[in-house]
Amino acid sequence: RIKPSGTARTATSAPPRAPASNKKKKNTSRRVHADGPDARQTRMGSLAGGVGARRPRFLCLHGFRTSGEIMRKQVVGKWPAEVTASLDLVFADAPFPAEGKSDVDGIFDPPYYEWFQFDKGFTEYRNFDKCLAYIEELMIKEGPFDGLMGFSQGSILSGALPGLQEQGLALTRVPKIKYLIIIGGAKFRSPAIADKAYANMIKIPSLHFLGDNDFLKPHGEQLIESFVDPFIIRHPKGHTVPRLVDETSLEVMSRFLDKMEKEISELPSVKAEAEAAADVDEKEVCI
Repeated sequence: RIKPSGTARTATSAPPRAPASNKKKKNTSRRVHADGPDARQTRMGSLAGGVGARRPRFLCLHGFRTSGEIMRKQVVGKWPAEVTASLDLVFADAPFPAEGKSDVDGIFDPPYYEWFQFDKGFTEYRNFDKCLAYIEELMIKEGPFDGLMGFSQGSILSGALPGLQEQGLALTRVPKIKYLIIIGGAKFRSPAIADKAYANMIKIPSLHFLGDNDFLKPHGEQLIESFVDPFIIRHPKGHTVPRLVDETSLEVMSRFLDKMEKEISELPSVKAEAEAAADVDEKEVCI
């Protein structure tokens, strides 16, 4: 089924300014339409192409201490053009500059960012509420979006957000998340978040990438247990965005794309949903 539906192109736009951190850090990011000498705005690129049926639009959340541009290179550099041409992918930087060394230093150029901070046991988090508010502002400004695609820290967030949204604890001012693409995912370990995020089985269509040598594989398997009828692509690599080259992986991806295409053709316009969501009273997020 996978066929090119257009030529991918790259566009840039300016999402909302990141929330201020308590700790002063060196600002090394490239500014886009910055409105002052100290303004930092997230760089964002969208991949879309061609004409015809509307492509499902995904907000892409990168891995820990990387960036939206790095994730764009990871996905576009490894997935066939016919796959990326079937999706409208928007890559955003996380709100906080990296507080330590990045694992991709020397492989990909800085700057590097992180969505929130955590302890060694991944059970206590800093700036998590600010992270959720930041993602919601991105979705309001750059959306509406049909789904989320995440890798590593971004995938942990992506896998939890539909449940938090269902509980009224996140993304209350945007349309419901309809689709997920999880690459190297895992569950939150903190009961304060997990008990809410995974309280009910997640029924939206989801595609999960699991690496045989990924250190997060056992946690990724646990995350999958929270989803109804997930699509699963297994690959022999480690904690990475895998290439889509073998027939089995492409067949699973094709079925996932077919399902989204069919559902989107039957749904109300995403713009109408966004306008309806904007009328919902904003709730205080406190996790």
